[in-house]
Amino acid sequence: MARYHIETYGCTSNRGESREIERRLRDAGHYRVDGPDEADVAILNTCTVVEKTERNMLRRAEELADETADLFITGCMALAQGEEFARADVDGQVLHWDEVPEAVTNGECPTTTPDADPILDGVIGILPIARGCMSDCSYCITKQATGKIDSPSIEENVEKARALIHAGAKELRITGQDTGVYGWDEGERKLHRLLEEICAIDGEFRVRVGMANPKGVHGIREELADVFAEYDELYDFLHAPVQSGSDDVLGDMRRQHQVEEYVEVVEAFDEALDYWTLSTDFIVGFPTETDHDHEQSMALLRETRPEKINVTRFSKRPGTDAADMKGLGGTIKKERSKEMSEVKRELVADAYADMVGEVREDCLVVEDGTADSVKCRDAAYRQLIVQNASDYGLEPGDFVDLDVTAHETMYAFGEPV
Repeated sequence: MARYHIETYGCTSNRGESREIERRLRDAGHYRVDGPDEADVAILNTCTVVEKTERNMLRRAEELADETADLFITGCMALAQGEEFARADVDGQVLHWDEVPEAVTNGECPTTTPDADPILDGVIGILPIARGCMSDCSYCITKQATGKIDSPSIEENVEKARALIHAGAKELRITGQDTGVYGWDEGERKLHRLLEEICAIDGEFRVRVGMANPKGVHGIREELADVFAEYDELYDFLHAPVQSGSDDVLGDMRRQHQVEEYVEVVEAFDEALDYWTLSTDFIVGFPTETDHDHEQSMALLRETRPEKINVTRFSKRPGTDAADMKGLGGTIKKERSKEMSEVKRELVADAYADMVGEVREDCLVVEDGTADSVKCRDAAYRQLIVQNASDYGLEPGDFVDLDVTAHETMYAFGEPV
């Protein structure tokens, strides 16, 4: 888990994005500290309203880069003038705000604390279904905090889910270090069975399944894909972090899967579902990653075409085996990250562009946006923004059919039909 420091400048929109960043970081087990000198990572949410503000942002970025091991820069200046940080030789990653929480994890599993209880945040219910994982990744410090998988019974998790729904949850987020290995400690992979039971609860709601490593999913890929196909309550969304397209690098990372197994998971979901979202993660610049390894990752990215992609530059975590490896230079990692991020933006933009002109039924309004807008999720958990929401009387928790009218790189715009 990471200690983070976050600073937000500018408008209400930026403050709202920072709140969402912090919510996701909290869900993953990270915690906020008072200042950058105490933090593992710093997050700078920037403004660019006038030239003086730009100079202030550059100066503050330089200061934070010197005070913390990792700096993530987001917000208006980062997205509109990201090259200015490179010109100033600021040692930080420029990211869309939606990418920041995953980047902070550095490819690690989220951390669920021992006393993690379900949380209701607006109409979003967060349900940790287990603690720990079955992996021993060479770069991940989370393992030291969580240990092996410890799975409460299906009945216990279903009761927690039912309580969240009765309390007003419309979107259940199933979380854990690795949801795909739920039940392994009892000798049986049970994620698909748990999801069936949760979907049978009375009420109108949606369920999003959190990160599941490819190895855990692979053994139940067909059963799991069939459950997704059967139940409308499930968002057709799978987050399976592959981390590399090279089996050699996966071996050095001590990931339990190989590339072929990840591809077979994708193929199983492709066969079962007509419209779904694949989310995955890549770590670029792992100490043993060669140019050829990187090209294999790029090829896998283009082959499987995920619609949500988290690209993280490798950084060492204290106490991990990878921390003792001779690292690659920052320039190499930056170049590889840039190349992959460019392809990522193309793939994600293409996915949202393909939605324009179509009607997405039963989209869930999950939260308020900015300037009288609301954020919605369609059946595949893709984000749609409805502007002038008050004109339509839309509020979080409502379901609505949306005509997709336009798109940006990371989301689309919709109008109620």
